[in-house]
Amino acid sequence: MSLVRLNIKGISYSQTQNGAYALILSEVDGERKLPIVIGAFEAQSIAIALEKEIKPPRPLTHDLFKNFADRFDIIVKQVIIHKLVDGVFYSSLICERDKIEEIIDARTSDAIALALRFDAPIFTYKNILDKAGIYLKGDESSGPPEKEQEEIISEEVLPDDISMKSDSTDYKKLSLDELKTLLSQAVNNEDYEKAARIRDEISKRK
Repeated sequence: MSLVRLNIKGISYSQTQNGAYALILSEVDGERKLPIVIGAFEAQSIAIALEKEIKPPRPLTHDLFKNFADRFDIIVKQVIIHKLVDGVFYSSLICERDKIEEIIDARTSDAIALALRFDAPIFTYKNILDKAGIYLKGDESSGPPEKEQEEIISEEVLPDDISMKSDSTDYKKLSLDELKTLLSQAVNNEDYEKAARIRDEISKRK
């Protein structure tokens, strides 16, 4: 089976699961997107890896894994989303140490969070993209109806993954300087859910 390379297009709030996020992957040499619903923690970890400006005062779980791997000369060479069963994506980390390659099973959201930290490419098999790939609104090509798209978007999100703290702050009313100050405070307090929301608002104004 041929592999298809994917890039991370973005993360958005999931319309199908309350409190979860939709990670959108796009094929490098095509227009299809692979949406995967992930938990809030994994979404934060991926967003922080994408946003170089946010530096956690202490390492997150995926940062700890990266530091551990670096210390013992373990390299994550690539991530492969290799299976889709009953709406759940399965992934593998292709690792190498002392020129010996090992394959480690991982949740897709964790695998992608680690791929970002190792600058490792992300792949899936063509048959998975044929089955679950969609064309999002705004794409020139037509894809499955919106209802079918929502049914495709799914992943191994557990109830504990989607707990979210309420935040009644209206960030739209704050100035850019005020947002940057709040962002710094949120990161220092390790409130990454709040930091992600503030960062989203700052990004909209650029």
